[in-house]
Amino acid sequence: MLTEEQIMIRDMARDFAQSRLAPSASAREKAGAIEPEIVGELAELGFLGMTVNERWGGAGSDYTSYALALIELAAGDGSVSTLVSVHNAPVCTVLERFGTDEQRERWLTPLTKGAVGSFALTEPQAGSDAAALKTKAQRTNAGWKINGSKQFISSARIGQTTVLFAVTDPEKAKKGISCFVTANDAPGYDVVRVEQKLGQKASDSCALAFSDLEVAQDQLIGEEGQGYMIALSSLEAGRIGIAAQATGLAQAAYERALAYAKERTAFGGPIFDLQAVQFRLAEMATRLEAARQLVLNAASMKDAGTPCLKEACMAKLFAAETAEYVTSEAIQVLGGYGYLADYEVERMYRDQKVCRIYEGTDDIQKLIIARQIA
Repeated sequence: MLTEEQIMIRDMARDFAQSRLAPSASAREKAGAIEPEIVGELAELGFLGMTVNERWGGAGSDYTSYALALIELAAGDGSVSTLVSVHNAPVCTVLERFGTDEQRERWLTPLTKGAVGSFALTEPQAGSDAAALKTKAQRTNAGWKINGSKQFISSARIGQTTVLFAVTDPEKAKKGISCFVTANDAPGYDVVRVEQKLGQKASDSCALAFSDLEVAQDQLIGEEGQGYMIALSSLEAGRIGIAAQATGLAQAAYERALAYAKERTAFGGPIFDLQAVQFRLAEMATRLEAARQLVLNAASMKDAGTPCLKEACMAKLFAAETAEYVTSEAIQVLGGYGYLADYEVERMYRDQKVCRIYEGTDDIQKLIIARQIA
């Protein structure tokens, strides 16, 4: 059962998503960018820094409210929900949990006001194997000098701040990785390519190169060598976010399929009257509800302070699979029209696919779940 505040946040997100995001989602995809005014409105509504303490400019919401909001934002536009998800968790959560008060004031507070954050962990050869990083940070008199590359970094083109990871002691393997924060316009920080993707085309996924990127000592987050632990610390919140996103994309596709089935006539009546269509929609509705409950269960456990890595992985695994199933079935309900861009479910089908890849592939989720139940 939801509280009045959670319902209010959910409804506010739904209203914004349906009035501001959904009507222009196709145009946003064609432009390949999220409008600055949309980012500004997200900040004004408190969606950038949802779980951040009010002291640092955040909304101070719980994770259940965060999940509910992400579901609705994703139902409006998957690309926008990716920006919000990455920005909140892991970027803001890492800065709030491990940053000093000075770092929070300098870097976190602007992120709650409309600056956009990126999380630079993945490299061309290091995705699921986060310990295999090659980007190096060499100590200098003033701090560190970073050289290397990153891959698939969301929002780096339009963002202002990046939390990044680099090897500070190659002899210590994963215990030799450290975490830093930098401005995206710093000399030596270069967006070398914006990737062309199957879906979520308005959300930029970038290849980055660091060439003698200088960061001061006070830009080290946590202690030297804590980077791997810091990266892993965001898994619960990050996977709850992607599970919520997948659920929202499935929700939007299901709602369009249901409405179409009630309006489209064939064989003397609405196609919803055909048992084959009823059964398809019933299966979609059931899987969607199961995904939603898994997401909210993981979020409520995190709110209670209970470890929920297993539950977050289960939610992410099932919700991502559900999004692929529901969006595919929605296309089937719409028939030929489902294959056309005008009816938008084809975009949702493309947008959802990455949910089974980022924040850990399906196989990684299963591996973690298996370790948790062993």
